[in-house]
Amino acid sequence: MNALEQLLDYPFGDAMPAQGETMVVAPGAGDGLAPAVKWIRMALPFALDHINLWLLRDEIDGRAGWTAVDCCISRDESKVQWERIFETQLEGLPILRVVVTHMHPDHIGLAWWLCERWNAPLWISATDFNAARVASKSTTGFGGESAALFFASHGLTDPQALEQIRGRSTYYPSMVPDVPRQFRRMQDGDTLRIGGRDWRCISGFGHAPEHIALYCGALKVLISGDMMLPRISTNVSVYDVEPESNPLKSFLESIDKFAGLPQDTLVLPSHGKPFRGLHERIRQLHQHHRERLAEVQEACAQAPQSAADVLRVMFKRKLDLHQTTFAMGESLAHLHVLWFQGRLRRQRGEDGIWRFAPA
Repeated sequence: MNALEQLLDYPFGDAMPAQGETMVVAPGAGDGLAPAVKWIRMALPFALDHINLWLLRDEIDGRAGWTAVDCCISRDESKVQWERIFETQLEGLPILRVVVTHMHPDHIGLAWWLCERWNAPLWISATDFNAARVASKSTTGFGGESAALFFASHGLTDPQALEQIRGRSTYYPSMVPDVPRQFRRMQDGDTLRIGGRDWRCISGFGHAPEHIALYCGALKVLISGDMMLPRISTNVSVYDVEPESNPLKSFLESIDKFAGLPQDTLVLPSHGKPFRGLHERIRQLHQHHRERLAEVQEACAQAPQSAADVLRVMFKRKLDLHQTTFAMGESLAHLHVLWFQGRLRRQRGEDGIWRFAPA
């Protein structure tokens, strides 16, 4: 556990659910609907090797069952884990509703399968629903020629890396082969009635087009999705489909929306362990990005920097291709904050690469 993590409280310690099983993280407090929230942990084939999913005890139109929050990527191993949960963890009750916090593959990949399997509606923000529909049928945005040209224009010149990025034109559809045809929209400030309790929708930007976290005041529980993680900083990237965006500004403004929640809120993140210490974690994330911005500003003061140049400033460890694509987007997000603030200017060189220098 690093020094920052030691300032947080992990009420369950190192306990976590085994694959195909669940763990109760919020009991029903004797209201007849215990347990209120169950934790599922599913494997991912990436360096970030897991995702947390949640089952909320529910009742809709007189039918008792469960609301599932997030789904994992679409692959046979994930379906096997879900089938094990259906058999052993649902107490003989159905999935009544599928809530997706945002459109990234590990969150929405199996939504189509879960919704069809249980004839359950999908709840998601309209922005992320439409982004997922487009991306699942597209060859741009997360790989392919457009992404390769974009990264090359920001200094990633390694021919092998660029060829691999070109070859990832079906990267998103490989994990999200389909999206349900219909959905129920969630918007900031909406209230979902789940299991006799109100869950408030809190929108977030910068990480995904319109991420929705859920907060229940009765339980003092926040399902934070990817907007609030305990150990790592959420990826915030500039993508080729929106090349002049300022996502880091949007992200930092979004996490401040959680500052009004109680200090003892139990945060259920999509990666890492459930924790308390929400206000401290907000402070840590702001400090983390202030430090990275200062490092980027200093590097640009020494010599004009491309996003690829900034990689070695922001990331000290060796990166594989999957990590490099995220790191490129994040480096550019930090450069763009300083550019939009007028602290940096950018210029495209004769080699076609954008570089940033003090304004």
